[in-house]
Amino acid sequence: MDLDTGAALQPDISLIFPAYNESKTIANTVREAHRYFQSRGLSSQIIVSADGTDGTRETARALAPEVPGIIVIGGEQRSGKGRGIRLGVERATGAIIGFADADNKVPIEDFDKVLPVLRGTADFVIGIRSRTNGMIEKPQPFYRQLGGRGFYFAVQFIVGLPGVTDTQCGFKFFHHDLAKAVFRTQKIDGYMYDAEIIALALRMGAVLEQVPIRWRDDADSRLDLIAGNIQNLKDLFRIRRSLAAIRPEQFAVLRQAAGTSK
Repeated sequence: MDLDTGAALQPDISLIFPAYNESKTIANTVREAHRYFQSRGLSSQIIVSADGTDGTRETARALAPEVPGIIVIGGEQRSGKGRGIRLGVERATGAIIGFADADNKVPIEDFDKVLPVLRGTADFVIGIRSRTNGMIEKPQPFYRQLGGRGFYFAVQFIVGLPGVTDTQCGFKFFHHDLAKAVFRTQKIDGYMYDAEIIALALRMGAVLEQVPIRWRDDADSRLDLIAGNIQNLKDLFRIRRSLAAIRPEQFAVLRQAAGTSK
């Protein structure tokens, strides 16, 4: 069952928190986001897309008196982060639609860096984690860093996203029409949805900006390093096939729907 107390007027931003068994973190994450947007004079719509059986949805629903307009969706069975965000975007009404990790890996205050870029020439903005500028407050273990480098080359070889340095950071924001067009076309339910939505948006002619963000690892990865990465590789090839199957004239229609012109 969903809880939807959304307001009639379009909010400045819809922020989606995809979650799986995050009952210990979700209340604090939602409260911080709500307070942050209030402090910046931005009207917001918070959407919690939560799967699992640990009470995350119930905890989020209990925040309704504090967070007017909160929407809570999801079910007991784990359906995948990509699907959770896709369902969240369906419900989103904000002028800007974005998502962030439910465990607060990126401080919501870093949206201060995103908003001016979206108000400029960018159609969508993705956060990037960078060790070179000191933005990583708590790094991943070395073996995950090594795996991440291998994954980067796999994405570039299979899907092809030249110039995109970090596809997997869970801090991404789109103008409303672009988000709706991208996620209406997007198919991957698992972790590779990130590469898919970036590829789709770029094919639609959207202008991308990459913004360095603060990031802290919480050592709570839900990805199985062997079975999970085998599935990820399968999904990357699935993305390549899916993109190849979309004809140029179909992308022209998608560009129009997304409000882009290239």
